[in-house]
Amino acid sequence: MEKRKLSFWEIWNMSFGFLGIQMGFALQNANASRILQIFGADVHELSWFWIIAPLMGLIVQPIIGHYSDNTWSKFGRRKPYFLSGALLASVGLILMPQAEIFIAFMPALWVGAGMLMIMDASFNIAMEPFRALVGDNLRTDQHTLGFSVQTALIGIGAVVGSWLPYVLTNWFGISNQSSTTSAVPLNLIYSFSIGALILVASILITIFTTKEYTPEELEQFRDEQEHKEAIGETKEAKLSDVFSDFAKMPETMRQLSWVQFFSWFGLFGMWVFTTPAIAQHIYGLSVNDTKSPEFQSAGDWVGIIFGVYNAVSAIVAFGLPYIAKIYGRRKTHAISLVLGGIGLVSMYFMPNKEALIFSMVLVGFAWASILAMPYAILAGSIQPKKMGVYMGIFNFFIVIPQIINALIGGLLVKYVYQDQAILAIVMSGISFFIAAFLVLKVKDSKDK
Repeated sequence: MEKRKLSFWEIWNMSFGFLGIQMGFALQNANASRILQIFGADVHELSWFWIIAPLMGLIVQPIIGHYSDNTWSKFGRRKPYFLSGALLASVGLILMPQAEIFIAFMPALWVGAGMLMIMDASFNIAMEPFRALVGDNLRTDQHTLGFSVQTALIGIGAVVGSWLPYVLTNWFGISNQSSTTSAVPLNLIYSFSIGALILVASILITIFTTKEYTPEELEQFRDEQEHKEAIGETKEAKLSDVFSDFAKMPETMRQLSWVQFFSWFGLFGMWVFTTPAIAQHIYGLSVNDTKSPEFQSAGDWVGIIFGVYNAVSAIVAFGLPYIAKIYGRRKTHAISLVLGGIGLVSMYFMPNKEALIFSMVLVGFAWASILAMPYAILAGSIQPKKMGVYMGIFNFFIVIPQIINALIGGLLVKYVYQDQAILAIVMSGISFFIAAFLVLKVKDSKDK
């Protein structure tokens, strides 16, 4: 028995919830550092607040992957996790920029950090099952297309999320400055609330338009060898099995782990330090100037250039399956990472804010590939029965480098880079170069 080949629009609807998830991520990535600095966080402390994000991924994703692999309800296998994650994330999105309303109980900075934690845990609850759903519903020959469609929707959602504060200010006249009633500008408060609504709506579209295979149907799709291996698997799956699954991970997954490490070490540095880097390096502000109108303008412009790399990634994503057919997935990923590394390093040399658009165009190639190629390479090496838990374990190699960067990033800026946050961006580019070299060492089952 073979899985049904899905049409493009069926794959589109199946992945549509990623648009809302990434819109929330984009609002967080472009504005969380800015909001935390407004609430009083020092630039050297920013990476410590951001450590919450990878820690939540490290804890949540393997657990969610395990339980979504081993549960089935009348609502489906993965769908309950989509919806619960979306609802919780929407609460964090609405409350983070409005943390001052809790100031009678605790400092706004603490509340903001807490809402960041809730958002990240909830995004992970919703996101991991989406990755597993591609493995569940698509044939092997559609994996690259499936992850590329997800990447395109991620790009579209991220563009909307990144640009929304700038658009609300420049098209609709909503203030981007602090006021007597709120230190966080009104355009950010509105943007985060709109993001919460779109997140829930997009998840519901996926839930109502997508059919999941039952566990019995998935079992029939396994090849003969996998079926023989499964005959002896009579014991009930336990959460502790995650540790044994980790020890038994496929060789391809081990090799990809190093590629992921340096890719996400670089991405984390970009997300955390771009706002202070641009404020200092391009706008000429001091390291702790977080109250001036120029700082708010710098923050809005970071949203614009983040939107650029996400827009490029959405376009590039549609071409990745065809490029990969010609050059192979490893070379395609390596080339994309090199382009992204050049983009990040070039930010140091750019003379004005407009020139940063070129840098982010190159980063967009890397982002598109990071979101698609490793998963497409990995999916072909995983048993369908273990798709969810291995996608969750694979997330270890995304969050561990972010945790390491979170612990040392601020110290590097203070003691090694002499408060020049732009050098953290240069280091992110170098990390991309290392990842590009390592991906050429990965064994891909689809290589000729």
